[in-house]
Amino acid sequence: MRAVIDTGVLISAMIKPAGAIGEVLHALRDGQLTTIYSTDILVEIIEVLGRPAFRTKYHIMPEDITGLVNLVRLRGELVTPQKKISACRDPKDNKFLEAALAGEADCIVSGDADLLVLTPFEDIPILRPAEVLAKL
Repeated sequence: MRAVIDTGVLISAMIKPAGAIGEVLHALRDGQLTTIYSTDILVEIIEVLGRPAFRTKYHIMPEDITGLVNLVRLRGELVTPQKKISACRDPKDNKFLEAALAGEADCIVSGDADLLVLTPFEDIPILRPAEVLAKL
């Protein structure tokens, strides 16, 4: 399954690997999911995980960040969105919609209410982690 995985899901899975969120990361590692990502998504992952307060609170080491980025690059497909979207009430989340369209994703995986309210977005369902796992 080809899916755009929201940054929040990836980071939450890394911090708390138990439950459905963690299983999304396992599905990515096992090749059950191919993540569609853009440079903007990758930059956001690195920025969030690199924040000193965040790293201290969750004991994130530089190799943890490198590992997640490498996993996304290994099990993912980099796309360059050509169409700017302004459909989300949180403008920072439009990058996920843009990547989904550019990569012809089967779904977007998110727990973010700003994205979930849009489902489906141009025929692309926006699913919570447990919902995408049920489809695998």
